[in-house]
Amino acid sequence: MTNYSIDRRTALYGAAVAAAGATLAACSSAGTTAAAASSTASSDPANSTVEANAIGDVAPAPTSAAAVSGAAAAENGLGSAAAVKVGGGVIFEAAKIVVTQPTAGSYKAFTAVCTHQGCIVASVANGAITCPCHGSSYSIKDGSVINGPATAPLAEAKVTVSGGTIKLG
Repeated sequence: MTNYSIDRRTALYGAAVAAAGATLAACSSAGTTAAAASSTASSDPANSTVEANAIGDVAPAPTSAAAVSGAAAAENGLGSAAAVKVGGGVIFEAAKIVVTQPTAGSYKAFTAVCTHQGCIVASVANGAITCPCHGSSYSIKDGSVINGPATAPLAEAKVTVSGGTIKLG
């Protein structure tokens, strides 16, 4: 039997390569989860928010914020202001916009694209806009980061409400 020995430098190099491979594999599966979340969310607009568990499985989850289909958004602006409850919000997936109403009559809009890795946010509840990919959450008041790993706020978008319809611009 042959006795193989490796020096410390070779062992550490092998461990570093293995760790880098595992990290890359974890990052590449995040895009798959986001795509699955987006397709799951689009299939049932009435109840289309999603949550991802630690393994990356995606399952529908009820929430007060309903995502609105692209067809409805294209016809009359983004959608109905009545759908945006005080203290909550609605995700308009086709436009990649989330509209919130932090206080009665005050509507705020932000990009629905998480600043961490570009996933579409999936829910608005308890004063927070939440991303399903890694759990980042943002304030419905100003889009600022409440909980990371995201470090940058959601970009603000301008919306107007006219005749009960939310419109960009």
